[in-house]
Amino acid sequence: MAEEKSIFSALSRVASTENAQPAISQPPSPHRLSSDTSSDSHAPHEISDPEKGVHEDAHAVERVPTKDANLVDWEGADDPEKPLNWTKKKKWQNMLIIAALTLLTPFGSSMFAPGVPDMMDEFHSTNVDLASFVVSIYVLGYALGPLVIAPMSELYGRVIVYNVCTFFFLVWTIACGVSTSMPMIIVMRFLAGLAGSCPITIGSGTIADCWKQEERGMVMSAWTLPILLGPTLGPVIGGYLSEYAGWRWNFYLLSIWTAVMLVLTIFILPETYPPVLLERKAKKLRKETGNQDLRAPSELSGRTPSQILLANVIRPTKMLVRSPIVFLLSLYIALVYGYLYIMFSTLTIVFEGQYGIGKGNVGLVFLGLGFGQIIGLFLFAGTSDRMLKKRAAKNNGVMTPEMRLPFLLHNSLWAPAGLLLYGWTAEYKVHWIVPIIGTCLISIGMICSFMPIGVYLVDAYTAYAASAMAANTVLRSFGGALLPLAGRRLYASLGYGWGNSLLAFVALLFVPLLWLLMRYAEFLRTNPRFQFKM
Repeated sequence: MAEEKSIFSALSRVASTENAQPAISQPPSPHRLSSDTSSDSHAPHEISDPEKGVHEDAHAVERVPTKDANLVDWEGADDPEKPLNWTKKKKWQNMLIIAALTLLTPFGSSMFAPGVPDMMDEFHSTNVDLASFVVSIYVLGYALGPLVIAPMSELYGRVIVYNVCTFFFLVWTIACGVSTSMPMIIVMRFLAGLAGSCPITIGSGTIADCWKQEERGMVMSAWTLPILLGPTLGPVIGGYLSEYAGWRWNFYLLSIWTAVMLVLTIFILPETYPPVLLERKAKKLRKETGNQDLRAPSELSGRTPSQILLANVIRPTKMLVRSPIVFLLSLYIALVYGYLYIMFSTLTIVFEGQYGIGKGNVGLVFLGLGFGQIIGLFLFAGTSDRMLKKRAAKNNGVMTPEMRLPFLLHNSLWAPAGLLLYGWTAEYKVHWIVPIIGTCLISIGMICSFMPIGVYLVDAYTAYAASAMAANTVLRSFGGALLPLAGRRLYASLGYGWGNSLLAFVALLFVPLLWLLMRYAEFLRTNPRFQFKM
């Protein structure tokens, strides 16, 4: 059950322009250095940018002189080696691999949920809190993994982090399948969640490496689809596997899939992170020319990798604490995400108990959530980029990240409406399709929150999108891990009707906050009081 990142740019206004930065001329040299130090959306130069609301210092270097013959950069703004200039075919091939990898780990979060009762019987446990915790502990791994994974990707690049995390996800998933006790499977599930958070953490970073702002809405929708469909489709397959092959086969099947993806990431997936690509280019040129003074921009900081890593690890926490807009948006998505995981941890009990649906078929009730996610994605993909361009046209062609936020407010009532419909119809055992429609509405609301918030953070903190999304993922995942622990007791105390009504009323309290955020988000992001050195 579960699902946000990379450093994309340290240059001013990348999030609100069309990547048309001025070129920096350099004298001819035998190693043909780039004249486009400003065009790299990941350049590490120190910039204080009120557009992003942070004091950017991606690699803590002084501004590089414009005529530095030893500075290795891109071969102009149209350099085909620059990921933003790759062909659409290459970009989409890369995205398909990332999307398949991203589907894998959320799929594993909920796949064995229908088999939990069998597992509890095998381990002789009747603790209802443990039954929820063994599922949600995976999402707790999602909360902590990004704090290390995002900084590592900003230091060493995307691909090596994808490869290492996929390998450990394979190891710990196999360990789940061969677990011999509840403590063992809980620990292994947590570790699998840590490693499994990788594609969700840095996938949006890969997108920002390769796609321009006005293209990201559609691409983010395509990438987000597996994040959200995975937890929904997992129980459908897991229900039948648990009934006919045993609960352990959920992990064995997942391990086979992971092994295939590991081969693809090792042998096919290309590096996309511009600072790392430029470092490799500089290393190659030093070897070819013998000029040991050649350096990529990211190599000019004078800091050790451990110092850079420490600064990068601290950054997501600093964003949560110091940036009101990051904290408030993350808090809201944590609530909605927690509601989704309450559904995941209780749907089996509700439909088995209220409607008598069997173990194999009970996984099918999760499809209501899946349909809602697809509808929400179509709503976002079909309107987000179009409305962004329309609003930009009214703003003299200037795009601002806040132009993404009206979509969030306009769709904020889906989840409360779905909770009320689901809760009261399940309470009175109305035909099973009606509460499933309620779960569909909840999913629409979740997508219509998740997508604009994610794209907003990428657009607003382009240079530090990985850290912004890591901060968002941490808080969101805590919501997904902890709120389900209260789900069963909430329903036991208040019933399905009033229990879900309480959840709906809390969600409604956030609607005025969303209106205020839409109105004052740019102020919160750009006001000097909330700017800080990254």
